Amino acid sequence: MSSRSKLIGVGTYLPEQVVTNADLEKRVDTSDAWIRERTGIVQRHLAAPHETAAFMATEAARGALAHAGIEAGVVDAILLATSTPDQAFPATAVRVQAALGISHGFAFDLAAACSGFIYALSVADALIRTGQVRTVLVIGSEVYSRIVDWSDRSTCVLFGDGAGAVVMQAGAVDGPGLLSTHLHSDGSTGDLLYVDGAVGRRECSGFLRMNGREIFRHAVSKLAGAVDEALAANGLSYADIDWLVPHQANKRIIDAMGKKLGLPPERVVVTVDRHANTSAASIPLAFAEAVGDGRIKPGDLVLMEALGGGLTWGSALLRM
Repeated sequence: MSSRSKLIGVGTYLPEQVVTNADLEKRVDTSDAWIRERTGIVQRHLAAPHETAAFMATEAARGALAHAGIEAGVVDAILLATSTPDQAFPATAVRVQAALGISHGFAFDLAAACSGFIYALSVADALIRTGQVRTVLVIGSEVYSRIVDWSDRSTCVLFGDGAGAVVMQAGAVDGPGLLSTHLHSDGSTGDLLYVDGAVGRRECSGFLRMNGREIFRHAVSKLAGAVDEALAANGLSYADIDWLVPHQANKRIIDAMGKKLGLPPERVVVTVDRHANTSAASIPLAFAEAVGDGRIKPGDLVLMEALGGGLTWGSALLRM
């Protein structure tokens, strides 16, 4: 019998070090005014050497399990979205599995850049709906500070580090939970946002490269399409949305999406000012904050959307 994937817990981890725009002015040829005006970012968290993707993911997972009121032993699978894994293999997810003391089930990483959390939610939902698993940890964990080129002022100011996690569990098919997810990619646009190095290309630097103007142009139209797709699939309209929890890349993109949906600013969850772009971790970090402070309540309809390198993009609709 099919089940609906119910979200029962959230958790986060942010590195201890906070770096403000004023701090970056001493390191890069930039200014606080330039960064704020173009991105809305005021500060970001940067990982210390011990704060790896696995470490941060484990801490976020522990928080989500505690919030859900369950022990790690009931987790059947761990899906970890990251573009900055600690190693080529084994997967960062299995490091988290070991750190949590889980000796059964399975764990794997999923790479879809900034859309990774939406992709991971979709896979977790499919596993739950088909009855293969009952309880899944879905995590986004990123250390972009280790792949940005700190001499490139157009990109290094945009990113931060952190991790967010949710616990998904099988629930009543007609109850609250994940209504649907909608995934897309277009490989022909892969050179708009990429890392110029990997294990198989040692001659490259391994730094993030981005065509910001083109990314912005694609973002609003593609995200709007994914949002409309989610609402149409569930027979809903813009007026039904209680909260927009977008990928936290750029305040201007977030504002454009909120305006399109007719949502007042107070119904759009924004953390980009304090976290910067944490890629696959940005949506769970923002979502957990709004759940934790009581803004998002049981019964609310939450729309999540993201676009990232690939290009990849997608949306998820969740009834709390």
